[in-house]
Amino acid sequence: MCGIAGIFNVQHSGIIDTRLLQHINRIQHHRGPDDEGYFVDDLVGLAHRRLSIIDLSGGHQPLFNEDNTVAVVFNGEIYNFKALVKTLKSLGHQFRTASDTEVIVHAWEQWGKDCVSHFRGMFAFAIWDQNTSTLFLARDRLGKKPLFYSQTAKGQLVFASELKVLLAHPDVSRTLRNEMAEEYLMFGYVPDPFTAYQHIFKLPAGHFLQLTPGAKPTTKAYWDLSAPATALSWRDTQEALVDKLLEAVRIRMVSDVPLGAFLSGGVDSSAIVALMSGLQSNPVNTCAIGFDQAQFDESQYARRIAAQYQTQHLDRQINADDVSLVEVLGRLYDEPFADDSALPTYLVCQLARQQVKVALSGDGGDELFAGYRRYRFHLAEQKVRGMIPASIREPVFGMLGQIYPKADWAPQRFRAKTTFQSLAMNSVDAYANTISKLRFADRQRLLSAAYRHQLSGYTGSEILRRHALNAPTDDPLKLIQYLDLKTWLPGDILTKVDRASMANSLEVRSPLLDHQLLEWAFQIPGQHLIRKQEGKFCFKKALEPYLPREILYRPKMGFSMPLAHWFRTQLRPMLHAQILSSTMLDCGYFNPHQLRNLVAEHENGQRDHGVVLWSLLMFAQFMERQA
Repeated sequence: MCGIAGIFNVQHSGIIDTRLLQHINRIQHHRGPDDEGYFVDDLVGLAHRRLSIIDLSGGHQPLFNEDNTVAVVFNGEIYNFKALVKTLKSLGHQFRTASDTEVIVHAWEQWGKDCVSHFRGMFAFAIWDQNTSTLFLARDRLGKKPLFYSQTAKGQLVFASELKVLLAHPDVSRTLRNEMAEEYLMFGYVPDPFTAYQHIFKLPAGHFLQLTPGAKPTTKAYWDLSAPATALSWRDTQEALVDKLLEAVRIRMVSDVPLGAFLSGGVDSSAIVALMSGLQSNPVNTCAIGFDQAQFDESQYARRIAAQYQTQHLDRQINADDVSLVEVLGRLYDEPFADDSALPTYLVCQLARQQVKVALSGDGGDELFAGYRRYRFHLAEQKVRGMIPASIREPVFGMLGQIYPKADWAPQRFRAKTTFQSLAMNSVDAYANTISKLRFADRQRLLSAAYRHQLSGYTGSEILRRHALNAPTDDPLKLIQYLDLKTWLPGDILTKVDRASMANSLEVRSPLLDHQLLEWAFQIPGQHLIRKQEGKFCFKKALEPYLPREILYRPKMGFSMPLAHWFRTQLRPMLHAQILSSTMLDCGYFNPHQLRNLVAEHENGQRDHGVVLWSLLMFAQFMERQA
């Protein structure tokens, strides 16, 4: 795992500033503390920070082809690189290292932009081809590795693995993007291809950007999910599932440094550890964090799996009242990021780094095999939509959604407001309502009248609608899985893990997000994924020989934090100092009265606004850094 950066003269006629390139690259030292490297000529400057994982002595970057006319800087891992080396050698290419990086330059020579279709792995890379004066940037299919870019007013394209690197360049505009506050309050992050800044973009997952001097930067998709060719039978699913999981795990266990796994005690991480144990003779290195409050603690389940598979287990008990890292999180993500599980994710990465340099995770299981409870709710709502004509459904449930109270305090079965709202909408808008950190009506109350006027009716739901137009299927479950793969997965889950792991110089690999496994799993019918209100049904059934029932079928917990309690105790001073700061009250995005009202209602116990206040706290910290 590494960090990359570069400067390209698109319209600019001056020389590349080597000192500036070095300066901005060293800002991401944490991504690659083992080595750095540079290449500069009249048109381009490439920079690299290395976290050495494979070919420790020979993988220095930038790395070149045989005659030094093609160079690459690369962040990630190409898991099928040994097979590609064999193929490329048979085609006449000569290799000088044992690094997976070198296959990229030779694959570019052999296949050009189609090289990306040959790679199985996680990657963000930049190729400079001196022969054609071409810069080629690419990001892996699911967006595991980040890549930001911006074109300056002076005609240079600047790119890097982290947003903070671009912001250190004096010519990169820091103008905020007008829509970002609305999108953030809905999603809890700023979704691809956008950032919080008007002139800085994320290269979307499964896309490349090819550029020559004088050309306009444009991105192009090279991969997307296809409509299921056939619906896999139950027998086919059960016979193949574990074998496909085993292969995805096996190819991610190649490493020249110590390797282990996260073990939360949930189904996905437990499955990864179980399969790893069968693929190596030595005990698997595992790690977990627990909390001293039972409602947030899964460590007993992690210890159960660690004992079953005799892993080398490291765990740490965390005080659930420890808020010392809250300020660190605000800086880590460079733009507003509201997922509070980023805090325990950071802590488990910190713990893992004490043992290993590479860790396998269970990320992706819920997206692949329909594990989220919201999937089941959406399918139930979709049945109602199918039974009641829109002419009746929309006004009736729309009215109920308006008058029914917001009962956050009540048991789940009595919290019908969101359900009524969703039933009045079409499928995509309903899912947007379901996943929103702050529902549309609540956002309207929180945002200022002037800002709402600037938005001219725009909402973050537009992003989901746009992706839905490209969806390969209208199957209700497959559609929302697809939407999550395009938004939630790269924008939240993978962003959270990348920044938390790289801040601790740790590489994280996700077998369940192997693109070949995903393409296969997308053919599993919904009735095999969700059965009798049990999500990931076929996945769990296939794993019954490997994991105990108490792990497979216990209620999902997740990495959550005691936000409501924090904002009434330890974080109360920060709540007032930051959310009610002059920066927030005067920034123009918010209705100051509603900000004060949210804080007051939460503090006096009238309402639980913990999730919203956390989102606002992260936004406030971001805004303070803009001063």
